[in-house]
Amino acid sequence: VVVQGFEQATKSKSEAWKHHKTVLKQFLTDVTSESSMSLALYTALHKPMRDHIEQYLLLLTKLNEALKEGSEKDVVSSAIQEYVKLESFISQVLDEACFTKTLWKSLSYKFTDMLCVPERRLLEDSRNLPISASTNRSDRILLFDDVLVLIQGNSFQSFDLKLVWVDDNCGEKSAPGLYRLCITTPEETFILSAKDPQMKAVWKWKLNQAVRQALNGKRDFPLWGKSGEGSEPPSCRFFTYVFRLESKFKSATYEGEWYWGKPHGKGTLKWRDGRNHVGDFKEGLEHGFGICLIPRRSEDRYDCYKCHWYEGKMRGYGICEYGNDMVYKGYFKDDVRQGFGILENFSAEHPFKYTGQWENDKKNGYGVWEDKDRGERYIGTWLDDHRHGQGIVVTQSGVCYQRTFHADKMAGSGILLLEDDSVYEGNFTEELAFVGKGKLSFANGFILEGTFTNKSGQGLQTHGILNTSNEQLDETVTKTQLGLEEFPVEKRWKGIYDQFQEFIHSGCKEEMEESFTGFHIQTSKELRKSQEYLFCQRGTEDISWKTEDILEELVQHQELESLQSYLEKALKSSLHPLGKLLKALTIAFQATYSGIGANRHLLTMAQEEVKYYAKKIWEFYQGLLHLALEQKGQLPPKYTDGDTSDHQACSVVLPLILPCFYPELFMLYMLYHEREDDLYCQGIVDLSLFPDIKLLEFLDVQKHLWPLKDLTLTTNQRRSLIKDKCFLSATECLQKLITTVDPREKLVILQKTYEEIESTVSRVVEKDYKLPMDDLLPLLMYVVSRAKIQHLGAEIHLIRDLMDPTNQGGMFDFLLTALESCYEHIQR
Repeated sequence: VVVQGFEQATKSKSEAWKHHKTVLKQFLTDVTSESSMSLALYTALHKPMRDHIEQYLLLLTKLNEALKEGSEKDVVSSAIQEYVKLESFISQVLDEACFTKTLWKSLSYKFTDMLCVPERRLLEDSRNLPISASTNRSDRILLFDDVLVLIQGNSFQSFDLKLVWVDDNCGEKSAPGLYRLCITTPEETFILSAKDPQMKAVWKWKLNQAVRQALNGKRDFPLWGKSGEGSEPPSCRFFTYVFRLESKFKSATYEGEWYWGKPHGKGTLKWRDGRNHVGDFKEGLEHGFGICLIPRRSEDRYDCYKCHWYEGKMRGYGICEYGNDMVYKGYFKDDVRQGFGILENFSAEHPFKYTGQWENDKKNGYGVWEDKDRGERYIGTWLDDHRHGQGIVVTQSGVCYQRTFHADKMAGSGILLLEDDSVYEGNFTEELAFVGKGKLSFANGFILEGTFTNKSGQGLQTHGILNTSNEQLDETVTKTQLGLEEFPVEKRWKGIYDQFQEFIHSGCKEEMEESFTGFHIQTSKELRKSQEYLFCQRGTEDISWKTEDILEELVQHQELESLQSYLEKALKSSLHPLGKLLKALTIAFQATYSGIGANRHLLTMAQEEVKYYAKKIWEFYQGLLHLALEQKGQLPPKYTDGDTSDHQACSVVLPLILPCFYPELFMLYMLYHEREDDLYCQGIVDLSLFPDIKLLEFLDVQKHLWPLKDLTLTTNQRRSLIKDKCFLSATECLQKLITTVDPREKLVILQKTYEEIESTVSRVVEKDYKLPMDDLLPLLMYVVSRAKIQHLGAEIHLIRDLMDPTNQGGMFDFLLTALESCYEHIQR
């Protein structure tokens, strides 16, 4: 501006000259006409200011010499320093301007049109300080205050200094006699070679200073310090850049953090077609949590992926909301759905939900499909998005069948269990019509074997033999349990366990945790929150669930007492890995057995599954404990055999996780025992008509054990009216059986009931009395009939199946057997 401006102003045609001629003439009075006008104007306008500064400097220097040591002297000497800086700044700015002006004159129009910007300044030129770029790609290198330009022939490349990194180490051995600098930019890396170390040092220093000043957005004062003052530019920067070259990010705009020429840290990528990705980057690739939007071609909608990324690909837990009203929540690997996942379609057309295994973006392995239109659920194996292999179908009406599928079509014969307890074995159609050979067993014991045909309008026709010799169907037939051989419990939900296994193998790194264990998060809003929660400073929670604290606590709580309370807290928390695992298993269990899936033929499958969950959770607890001890350099405790761990799982973990599965599980037990429980209820209703004394008499309770003192009425009244007064404490105790889900607690209640009966009897006979079995049974019958517990059969069976194996053969086992025989008596 300073140098070229005067030239412009003094051209006789210029506007400035016409307007200000008279004023400018005054300035130029002293000047002889032979020297050029622009130079004269420069001298006239500029020299006085520089003289002025010199005057100040002289004056201040004299003043400084005259002053004695003291505070004013410091002030004056610092003022002198500032003026010295100003003086050198002015001369440096002018030198730079002249240097730049000369360059513009020497370059061809083609370059000046593109490069010449009024405020741009040339800082260094390879013609002035020789240096060359690698692979002979440039004739000339120009360092400006905002860009680095490489010129070759008729073309040039320019690199914004804000995204230029300069490094001494070029990695490879340099040829003798060459001193190299490595220049890194977002899409290219090249090498500058100088002939001697001094040249290299000057260029390195100038490049670094220029980059730092460009990043700061202002020039230094003075422009170049005496001994190369000013620090190196930072390696981490924030900037916006458009990718040009062929690559994954071609023509995308990246705005965010950079490190040595690569996106690194938090950033946003936007493509012209509407795609964008917001999230974490590492060494130029998406890595960490990210949200990616991809527009759908046909309609104005987006697929939105909120997922964990690993080296540029989706990997780990994510939630994808597709533009067509479908939502996938589950695991990804290499950009495709892989592992355990749930796909749900919310559209009105064909709503469905699939919960299960994925492989290579397709349904593969064990999974549960619910067709909400047809009101049926398929539990079984899949291959390439089709039902394939063994499968169980449960319908809303209560019908349930098991058979082989081949690419979504039924194949071979199957077993069909009807809601009226009859069972059909043979071939049948999708509409459940019998065709071909088959065997139909009716609930009353009749069996029909033969060939079935189904012609429209003619009903079911059969040709065969009817056997009427059986009294009633065998229980093993009516209560057939499905899916036990076909789907061994170890093969179900492998995808969930694999993720946790991998998490433990990876050493439980905190930043990886959500990608392995994200299943406790079911909405995409929460997913974002949990990410922010992971990365921000944790709030003041009463328990810290940071990984290192978790491992630390595991080591401290190894004793049985504290272990139980620790595990209880951990399993209840959605922030502890074990709590997250339990949450994922609960989702899988409910997808199979709640709603339509509540069918008595699935009871054993469900009950096995819950026990297996306990076993796996115990295994993962062991794995975490191993890891914690290893990190502390201690040896983990040795468990001698597999039995102990199964036993621990049953006694420690099962009672803690049971509440999560209890509603569905107990529903299955109730359905299984529906018939018996109906008979038992009828029995209870009949017995409840008796007054107390009559009932004691009816049940053959020995007279000397009757607690008649509890009845305060005359003999006549007593025999006719009084009910529910005898053994009241025992009855009330037994009624608590339904208030708890834990089999241990249920057994304890049973034992307390027994103790209450004994203490009542002891009070009556006025001495300590131990009840023999013959006396106990009628009394227990009495108490059971007065307690009126609904679904007692389901309760007994559940306790029997899920109680701690160590209780077998002990007092608890004895009492449970006694309760069972009462239950059977009452049915009769």
